Amino acid sequence: MSAIHFTNLLIVVALAFAAPFVLGLAPRLRLPAVVLEIVAGIVVGPSGLGWVKIDEPVEILSLLGLSFLLFLAGTEIDIRRLKGQTLRLTALGYLVSLVIGVGAGLAFHAAGLVRSPLLIAIVLASTSLGVIVPVLKDSGNVTSSFGQLVIAAASIADFGAIILLTLFFSGQHSTGTAGKLILLGLFAALVAAAGLAIKGLERSLRLGSVLISLQDTTAQIRVRGAFVLLVAFVALAEQVGFETILGAFAAGALLSLIDRDEAMTHPQLRLKLEAAGFGFFIPVFFIASGLRFDLNALFSSASTVARVPLFLLALVAVRAVPALLYGRLLPRGQQVAAGLLQATSLPFIVTAAMIGLQLRVVSSPTAAGLIAAGMLSVILFPLAGLAILRRGEADDRRTTAMPTPATPVLGVEDRALCRDALGMAR
Repeated sequence: MSAIHFTNLLIVVALAFAAPFVLGLAPRLRLPAVVLEIVAGIVVGPSGLGWVKIDEPVEILSLLGLSFLLFLAGTEIDIRRLKGQTLRLTALGYLVSLVIGVGAGLAFHAAGLVRSPLLIAIVLASTSLGVIVPVLKDSGNVTSSFGQLVIAAASIADFGAIILLTLFFSGQHSTGTAGKLILLGLFAALVAAAGLAIKGLERSLRLGSVLISLQDTTAQIRVRGAFVLLVAFVALAEQVGFETILGAFAAGALLSLIDRDEAMTHPQLRLKLEAAGFGFFIPVFFIASGLRFDLNALFSSASTVARVPLFLLALVAVRAVPALLYGRLLPRGQQVAAGLLQATSLPFIVTAAMIGLQLRVVSSPTAAGLIAAGMLSVILFPLAGLAILRRGEADDRRTTAMPTPATPVLGVEDRALCRDALGMAR
């Protein structure tokens, strides 16, 4: 058995600490930490200085980080938001995105830029819910009708992208699409059964009191339970033959569905899970993604570099254009802002690109171009969308503050003239 060294992991976790710290020192640098983490991985990795490589400890923690990222994305799903006109419009918008995405994928394939038009369509139609929600929270829009609509659209896009990626690009078994649908139905049934079982256990007064007594002690029993749920569903997805991201996302969505905490007995659970995920596991995944990033392939020729702006424009076309369907609910400025936020995508692009490389349906230059376009989308689109929102809010305030014409006040002489005029009229 070869010895395990932690030097590479030490540099990775040091970079995970340094990325947000540097951004905190430069608040005017409006750059998401995830982008800086990937760039840091590229700089110290094989494509850059060559200081760090992917070894066993980094690989394992990177896999856990990917699972935790999809798990937390699943916890952002709120079924109560997905109903009525919001559900109809956002679902229709996602279908339009897929149609446009297939067209873009076929165009890229005809130009010799991609191998799999369908994978490109799925990637372009995705939205990073885990990136959008913090942006909306920080800007104070998460509870507004605009924010709720964007979150609903991103939820459908995340869920749809993972299901489609599972159906068409799970390479762990050789069954056809019909067989995968049957397995997917079996997986959904097992998830539902697990949810009902957990819900039934929570209704027990004795078990509930034990959970409350242990949740804020060193046992952190609810956090441990969330980890059990995550690992169990990842293992279940692997056993059924699907990608582990499906299990992680399903675990988060189930936790969001069954653990609404209406009695506010454990309001800190989500914060604890986010602390574990964003504090350690998830940054390791993004830095490891930078370590895997093939910078040489991206700059191998002018055509490969040209893919980056083309993929970025495709993201706008695929996800921003369908936001025009929201005209019944949002003014034009908010429609544009919603479209830009919907076109923000990076974590799923990184995930899908890595799966595509493993299945050899994506080349290294294409994967590098997609990830580079995703990084630009995270940098540019939320800033532009929030700027449009702020401009619209400023216009509304100016309109509200405009003085209304004052009612003229008549003096004594004016009233006398009026009386004389009325007398002559009679």
